[in-house]
Amino acid sequence: MSDRLEETLEAARACQLCAAALPHEPRPVVVADRRARIIIVGQAPGRRVHESGIPWNDPSGDRLRTWLDVDRDTFYDPTKFAIVPMGFCFPGTGSGGDLPPRPECAPTWHEPILAELPDVQLTLLLSQYALKYYLKERASKTVTETVTRWREFAPVFLPLPHPSPRNQRWLRNNPWFETEVVPELKKRVHAILGDSAASRSGDR
Repeated sequence: MSDRLEETLEAARACQLCAAALPHEPRPVVVADRRARIIIVGQAPGRRVHESGIPWNDPSGDRLRTWLDVDRDTFYDPTKFAIVPMGFCFPGTGSGGDLPPRPECAPTWHEPILAELPDVQLTLLLSQYALKYYLKERASKTVTETVTRWREFAPVFLPLPHPSPRNQRWLRNNPWFETEVVPELKKRVHAILGDSAASRSGDR
C-alpha cells in the first residue's frame, strides 16, 4: 500500500466530520489497497456492520457475494475488492429503514482514495446514491431505469440494485436482472480477477 493511500485511509477512519449528526460515535468502514481491481460503492454501513466493523457482513453481503460468484476470502481480499461506500458510517435508522448516507462523506473522501487505486477495471454502483453521484446526469430517475441501461456504462461502471433483503420484491418484479445482468457481472468479475475469483460453495 502506498504511503499516501495509507495516510488517507487512516484519516478517513478517524473522521469526525459528521459526528454531531450521527446517533452514535463515528465508526468509518472503508477498505482499499493500491492493487485493488474492482471497487464496490454501496450506500452506507448498516447497524450490524457498524457493530462488527466488517463491511457487507450481513444478508446483503451474502447476496452480493452470490451475484459476484466469489467466496468470503476473495471478497475480503483488499488487493481484489476495494469497498468504498457513499457513507463510511452507519447513519442511523428512520421510519423507513436506514437513513441516507451522510452527504459530507463521498465528496470528502472518494476522490483522494480512488486516486490511489490505479489498477481498477470495474466500479460497481449499488443504490440510488452511488448511481447519482457517479453517473450524474447519465443516471435515470429511478434505479430500475438506470440498471436496465447497464450496457451503456460499460466497461467502467456497472449499476446494480442494492442486494438488501428489502429489495426482494424488486428482484421478483424484475427477473431480467438475474437472467441478464448477474451472469454478465460474474463473467466480468472472473475475467478481471482470474482463477482467484473461483467461489467455494457454502462459503459466501
